[in-house]
Amino acid sequence: MKYSPISSTLRSKPGLVLLLGAALCLAAALASLCLGAASLSPAELWEAAFAKGATPASAILLFVRLPRTLGALAAGAGLACGGVILQAVFSNPLAGPNIIGVNSGAGLAAALCCALFPTAIWALPASAFAGALLAAAAVFTIARKSGASRMTMVLTGVAVSSVLGACTDAVVTLVPDALAGFNSFRIGGLAGVTLRQAGPAFLYILAGLALALMLSNELDILSLGEDTARSLGLHAGRARLILLLAAALMIGSAVSFAGLLGFVGLLAPHICRLLVGGESRRLLPASALFGAAFLTLCDLLSRLLFSPFELPVGILLSFLGGPFFLWLLLRQKGGRIHD
Repeated sequence: MKYSPISSTLRSKPGLVLLLGAALCLAAALASLCLGAASLSPAELWEAAFAKGATPASAILLFVRLPRTLGALAAGAGLACGGVILQAVFSNPLAGPNIIGVNSGAGLAAALCCALFPTAIWALPASAFAGALLAAAAVFTIARKSGASRMTMVLTGVAVSSVLGACTDAVVTLVPDALAGFNSFRIGGLAGVTLRQAGPAFLYILAGLALALMLSNELDILSLGEDTARSLGLHAGRARLILLLAAALMIGSAVSFAGLLGFVGLLAPHICRLLVGGESRRLLPASALFGAAFLTLCDLLSRLLFSPFELPVGILLSFLGGPFFLWLLLRQKGGRIHD
C-alpha cells in the first residue's frame, strides 16, 4: 500500500497519533458542551459545572449537553472498535456494524425488550448486545456456507439486515409504544440521551475495548484468514467467538441509546489504518479516540447546520459514509481490495 509522506511519518509515531486523537476528543467534547441553541463560553461552562445552586446554564450542561456529549463519545468509540473487530474477524475491509446487519440485530433486540419489558431500561444494553451477537454469528455462518468471499459477506449482511429491519418494523407496528420516537431510533441520533443511558453504556464499551485489547494478537492472526490462523496454532473458533462477544458488547451498547447509527464503524477504522497501520494494539485505541471525536463533531455539526432546527446525526453520517462505502466497492477487483 502506498502512503503519503505525512501518513508514513505518523505511522512511525503511533504515540503521537494517539495523543492527537485524545486532543481531538477533548476539543470535540469542549465544543459540544459549549455550542448549541444556547451557547456557553468556556468561562460560563466552568461556572455552570461548579455552581452551588440551580442555574439555567447548569441545567443546560447537566441535563442536555453533558449526557449528549458523553453519549457521542461512547457510541463513536464503541462503533469504531466494533468495526475494527468485525473487519478482522471476517477478513473483510467492507464489514461494518450497519453494513453486515449487526446494528439491525441490536435494534430488533432493543425493540423486543421495550415491547416485552417496557420498564426494564437496565436490560436494553444486554438485549442489544445479544441481538448484535446473534446477527454477526448468523451473517458469518450463512456467508461461510455459501462461500465467504467479500462480496458474499456484504450481500449476506444486506439480506440479514433487511429481514431484521422488517422484524423491527413489525414489532413497532404491533406494539406502537415499544419504541417511542422509532423514526429517530432507526435514523440514529443523540437527542434526549440521559446520563442514566450513557453512563452504563460507557462502562460496557470500555469493558469490550479492554477485552479486545487483551486479544489483539489473536485479532491480528484472524485477519490473515482462518487457514493461516490454524497453521499458527490458534484456536480460531474460540478466539472468534470471544472477539465477536467484545464487538457485540460495544455495538449493542451504542445502539441501545444512540439508535442505528451507520458508517462510524467503517470510516474510523480505515482512516486510522492510514495513520497507525493495521496492528490491532495500535489500531483499536486509535479507532476508539478518532471514532469518538468523529461522532461528537458530526453530532455538533448536525445541531448547528440548520439551527434552530436539528438534523439527526444519522442522516449526516449517511451522507458521509455512503460515498466512502461506494469508493471501497469501486476499488474491488476479484473480491480483493486493491490500493
